Amino acid sequence: MRSYFAGKWLWLCSVTLLLGVSACSRESLREFFAGYTPHERYERALLAAGLDQTALGSDWLAAARTALENPVAVASPYLEESYLDPREAMATAYRVSAQRGQRIEATFESEPDTAYQVFIDLFFLSNRPGAAPRRVASADSLERELDYLARRDGDYLIRVQPELLRGGRYSITVVVGPSLQFPVSEGGATDIGSWYGDPRDAGRRRHEGLDIFARRGTPVLAAADGVVRSTRSNGLGGNVIWLRDRFGQTHYYAHLDRQAVSRGQRVLAGDTIGFVGNTGNARTTPPHLHFGLYSSGSFDPYPALRQLPTTPADFSGDPNLIGGLARVTLDGARVRALPTTRSNMLAELPLHTPMRVEGGSGAWYRVVTPDGTIGYVAARLTEPADSPIRSTVVTDGALLLTDPSSTALAFEAVAPGTEVPVLGAHEEFLFVEGPGGKVGWLSSY
Repeated sequence: MRSYFAGKWLWLCSVTLLLGVSACSRESLREFFAGYTPHERYERALLAAGLDQTALGSDWLAAARTALENPVAVASPYLEESYLDPREAMATAYRVSAQRGQRIEATFESEPDTAYQVFIDLFFLSNRPGAAPRRVASADSLERELDYLARRDGDYLIRVQPELLRGGRYSITVVVGPSLQFPVSEGGATDIGSWYGDPRDAGRRRHEGLDIFARRGTPVLAAADGVVRSTRSNGLGGNVIWLRDRFGQTHYYAHLDRQAVSRGQRVLAGDTIGFVGNTGNARTTPPHLHFGLYSSGSFDPYPALRQLPTTPADFSGDPNLIGGLARVTLDGARVRALPTTRSNMLAELPLHTPMRVEGGSGAWYRVVTPDGTIGYVAARLTEPADSPIRSTVVTDGALLLTDPSSTALAFEAVAPGTEVPVLGAHEEFLFVEGPGGKVGWLSSY
């Protein structure tokens, strides 16, 4: 253990010196980094070194904020092949929906596999006007895996950002799924006969669990690893078991024919803890398990049990286009909110509209259009924007612009009479290759 901490100490000193922090005592570093996530520690080191005053450092800090303001909408299960340009300060945030009790898993893999730091942070996106995303979890910057139990229904942002001057091709997998095992042997959703929130006592109260019907004596299983807190009998639930899992949630198993565990016993998910019956106030009903979940009150257990697809589609587009430019080959090509034809249409693009390809998922490219729209275009409707569709002669002097806007920055002058290859078009602007070999936008007037 001493060699491990010594190694960490040398690493921290190296990083601190690299970023220009003068003091490197054990005490100052412990105080400097304590209580922070890997991303926050790195950010504090940048600030302490004064690198926030440099273009690269300020861009890195700004990229972290901008990613949260402009997340990429995804639906689980999601696999994306993408690219982080090591020459730029970049970050990407993926927005995914989850319900309370579901697990959110994100896995980052770089290509080729290297040991540079990647900061993966999970934020909850409040629906309150003006509320900032709230960080709820962070992954180890070298392990590159995040696993989180959703505590609230809503949208979550998974932000990925490498350390300065590092990056390259990567893949990220996002899966939202159940956190618990189904608590009745060989049972499933079709066996649920009464749901959370169903009315009871002529509407005077609500059902606080799921009733899962099965034959008497069917094994009741621990839905998660945990500790049995209580086994007792009462007039309402009959033979019951209370179990506390590793997430701090309490499981309630009721109407058991009999219990098979005792108070204080540790169990693993899938262990038999009792058997289905109809004891308590269920004596007049068919045998079933009443299963409830509690954490600061009851909540619907079904999202924590619901089986969802976990295997995303492989990317089938051209990986060489990722991080580069493509153009649409069909007039009216549609930009979608998600990589499926069933999702909302965000825009229709005229023929030869150029786009920056940010990533690929399934048979789709994630793109940024010239007007800044972020969405998905079917890969079959695109081609590389590296060969001219025609050429044009600049009759009057013109300036090559960074964006298709009259207020964009100019970076190259084009002399009158110059013939330039046209790679695409957007509204009244042409996307061309300038005399110096750089691409940019030219007013078509």
